[in-house]
Amino acid sequence: MDTICAISTPYGCGGIAVVRVSGDQAIALTDSLFRGYIALSDAPANTVHFGHIERNGETLDEVLITVFRAPHSFTGEDVVEISCHGSLYIQQELLRWLIDAGCRMAKPGEFTQRAFLNGKMDLTEAEAVADLIASQSKAEKDLALSQLRGSVSGELHGLRERLLHFTSLIELELDFADHEELEFADRSELTALAVEIEQKLTCLTRSFKTGNAIRNGIPVAIVGATNAGKSTLLNALVGEERAIVSDIRGTTRDTIEDTLVLNGILFRLIDTAGIRETGDRLESMGIKRSRQAAEKAQIIVQVIDSSAPQTDLDGIDLTGKTLLQVWNKADLVNAQCTMHNAQCTNLQTYKFTNLQISAKSGDVEVLKEALTHIAAEQMDTTNTVTISNARHYEALVRALEAIRRVQQGLQDGVSGEFLSMDLQDCLTALGEITGQITSHEVLNNIFSHFCIGK
Repeated sequence: MDTICAISTPYGCGGIAVVRVSGDQAIALTDSLFRGYIALSDAPANTVHFGHIERNGETLDEVLITVFRAPHSFTGEDVVEISCHGSLYIQQELLRWLIDAGCRMAKPGEFTQRAFLNGKMDLTEAEAVADLIASQSKAEKDLALSQLRGSVSGELHGLRERLLHFTSLIELELDFADHEELEFADRSELTALAVEIEQKLTCLTRSFKTGNAIRNGIPVAIVGATNAGKSTLLNALVGEERAIVSDIRGTTRDTIEDTLVLNGILFRLIDTAGIRETGDRLESMGIKRSRQAAEKAQIIVQVIDSSAPQTDLDGIDLTGKTLLQVWNKADLVNAQCTMHNAQCTNLQTYKFTNLQISAKSGDVEVLKEALTHIAAEQMDTTNTVTISNARHYEALVRALEAIRRVQQGLQDGVSGEFLSMDLQDCLTALGEITGQITSHEVLNNIFSHFCIGK
């Protein structure tokens, strides 16, 4: 492969910048510009060297250069990382000099793509690199790091190896189809394996809800009547004036979103329009969006004005959600209230049943504590593999459907030919997740979303 280069640190001026070079000629091309105590070509692997970048008698900068030699590098190739001063001019000139020396600019994600192609990581681990870079909370960082260390690929590898074994035995039977008495694959063992795999795939697909919440934030809808203090509460939680606050009813005409990190967990807060009957067309549209936001949320925070309590959620379906009733304006009223007993299926109640706050004065710590505890209970990933990538989830659904067809086929006594087809569908789906089976189009699409320089 040709030798590529790119700036690996964020764009802009800073204390230092790092330019990464990877390829067969990475050391030689960089060495042509480097003036130090020793030539980089003579430098041992995993060493750092001080010197200058020079060309035609012109010194560009003082640098530190780290040398990695194949295959013990991120990409599996010879890699050089140049730490220079963070001047935009220096960064761009250094890139230009490297290109003039024989490098080319790296495409988005090309360093990680080369790591994948060179067998340094599988596709789930490569995607975890991008997730780790983009992580906004401790929970998201921990999940990405776990996947980077092979939690997903390790789980799938074992399943796939066992499926391959049985598939090969069934296909061996097909090769001896003229001898109907021969049976290489024990149907009872295959049935037990199919049940086991179906259970594990079901667990993995169900984990996507948690993984998606960790990755994108737990959706929290702030709902309630007009003037209950919803926008004031949002502002108090995020610590800035994100939503317009007014005594005029119906001020909030649309949903307003912001994020909040509590104890390393990301929450996606959604301030909604006050729910009431209105003839105002724009306000009605806002109320409709409020209900839609509540439907998508995992946690519903109902804000109630303690001075004029309205606890009716006006048809919002709470099935499978956690409801927190927050009695606002506790600084104005002696809010001795009890939590509204909503009648719905699978309603998750919480031990914080009587939350009294004053959003205006910023007294919202009890709500933050409640949100943290709820999230910790919902997102316990200590002993499980968690899926957070939509591509993985889609492939797992296909694998699950295929293994269920295998189960049904075994019950119905279908021929080995049909069993083999369904087993191959399951294997293909699992192989697509780890990159054992994939196309250049899929790879290019995945890595195109990476930042340049990684």
